[in-house]
Amino acid sequence: MKFPSNLLFKLDTRQENGSLRSLSPQNDLIDFSSNDYLGFARNPIIFKQVQEDLDSYFPNNGSTGSRLLSGNFNFHEALEKQLASFFNGEAALLFNSGYDANIGLLSSVPQRGDCIFYDESSHASIRDGIRLSNAKSYRFKHNDLDDLRQKLEKMGTGTQGYLVVESVYSMDGDAAPLNGLVEISKAYDLNLIVDEAHSTGVCGSEGQGMVNDLGLSAFVFARIYTFGKALGCHGAAIVGDALLIQFLINFARSFIYTTAMPVHNVLAIKNALLFLKSTKDRTVLSEKVAHFRAMIVKNKLENFFIKSNSPIQSAIIASNEEVKRISHQLNAHNFDVKPILSPTVPAGQERIRFCVHSHNTSADIQEILFLLSTFV
Repeated sequence: MKFPSNLLFKLDTRQENGSLRSLSPQNDLIDFSSNDYLGFARNPIIFKQVQEDLDSYFPNNGSTGSRLLSGNFNFHEALEKQLASFFNGEAALLFNSGYDANIGLLSSVPQRGDCIFYDESSHASIRDGIRLSNAKSYRFKHNDLDDLRQKLEKMGTGTQGYLVVESVYSMDGDAAPLNGLVEISKAYDLNLIVDEAHSTGVCGSEGQGMVNDLGLSAFVFARIYTFGKALGCHGAAIVGDALLIQFLINFARSFIYTTAMPVHNVLAIKNALLFLKSTKDRTVLSEKVAHFRAMIVKNKLENFFIKSNSPIQSAIIASNEEVKRISHQLNAHNFDVKPILSPTVPAGQERIRFCVHSHNTSADIQEILFLLSTFV
């Protein structure tokens, strides 16, 4: 069978401009790439507790169907109650991934005639969910409240609106001005939606995210928490009031038409949340991020790095070929970093996205930034 010529053309174009993606094999390099900020994915205490808990659920290996058919178990509902309590919400609903959560929420909740305003740096899952919606959408400049206000003023009043942002942005690592966004959502009667993917487990007194840390949960319509990053598991939950959760159970297609999360994954999330309350890893992570920022200054790299106090530290190195060259040089020195290429980010904004972890040593942080300073 002949491969379609239009698809081959797209692959060839990617090859020619240096943006063709491929899967990298597993490696034993020093991790400055993964989202496992707290090392929970490799934590032996969490792993052992999950294994012990699994014994009481044997032989439940699979969940057998969707939650609305045969796949709704007591352990799903127990975790959702735990999540609602932990994240200070009335109710919670599990999804199989953060992508599924954003797709389900944004494709079902905004209706025809509604308007969605979203930050231009929003994750692909937010953009894809918006595309599946029947609502009109308008993007505003990244973290620019004045640009958002101008767009809102042009729209006038009388339209149901949704405002969608991330608390910590996945490519830049910078934080949304949530207090200002809450004030705008109040002034223009918008339903604020906050994706907490990269602040879950990291921000707040117990890792409850930035919205809770700022005391803003009462002013946010929906929050998305994902478990594949700092919690080292997989899956996500949407937290909001009970009516929102009831609506999603009835209309979110990525919840309705998919097999339910299996027990071993539910137990991993449960135990990661419990461990999060007692671990000192969040304090250690904060110290390592501060050390990373200090080494940026010491190595005179401030002009390359986006200002960020999160574990995501991005160095802008324009052009796909150049950012690949430097990342390969760091790989050769035993450091696992990945180049972020256009079109994942806009042309001219290609970057190396360093992820700092609680398990990175101070010596490794010093070495990788010294090496970077010699390569750029």
